[in-house]
Amino acid sequence: MPNIPSFHNFSAGHLEVIAGPMFSGKTEELIRRVRRAQIARVKVQVFRHAMDTRYDDSDVVSHSAQSLSATPIKSAIEIFQKLYDSTRIVAIDEVQFLGEDIIPVVKKLTCRGYRVICAGLDLDYRGIPFGPMPILLALADEIVKVHAICTICGGIATRTQRLIESEAQVVVGAKESYAARCRAHHDYNPAEEDLLPHKDELSDIYSLLPPKVSSLRSSREGEQAH
Repeated sequence: MPNIPSFHNFSAGHLEVIAGPMFSGKTEELIRRVRRAQIARVKVQVFRHAMDTRYDDSDVVSHSAQSLSATPIKSAIEIFQKLYDSTRIVAIDEVQFLGEDIIPVVKKLTCRGYRVICAGLDLDYRGIPFGPMPILLALADEIVKVHAICTICGGIATRTQRLIESEAQVVVGAKESYAARCRAHHDYNPAEEDLLPHKDELSDIYSLLPPKVSSLRSSREGEQAH
């Protein structure tokens, strides 16, 4: 891994993770934090995955059309290759797309004294933790969980509903492909082995899991029928 400047005498490293579903304002929050730093004349570099060209080929752009100049990258290691000596804050949008390779990069940056701001989807369209997000959330000094509005009931949305036919985990899209949903209206039933990959190790807690709402509803309807 390349050598990068250390700023331990300047400030302690700090990791901030902004997480939530689509349409919850993750990018807006990242932009807000970056602009506050820029007002204070602190050098910030913003990165985003090159595959995300929904609104612009290079800038970070929110669903509400706020934008910020950014450097597109295809891999996490490129952050070191494109980092300026004067940079003090590193912001990364759609961090989930960079995979687990982003974890050692973020750890290296924070150990060297950088303030790192990451924004990303904590869950994929199936409601399963997305790529590196669980580890980044565990490592974070500050976590900001943002929510959207469920398009069905208007309640708090913590899930992302895919509206198109595809089983791929990553399908880049916006309102034509996704919608924000609450837990109750998120229409996806992942396989048990996807939710609990270590099934054998966790079998003891299965009996503690509550039955599905649909099962409860069916049993109650059956009781009423009798």
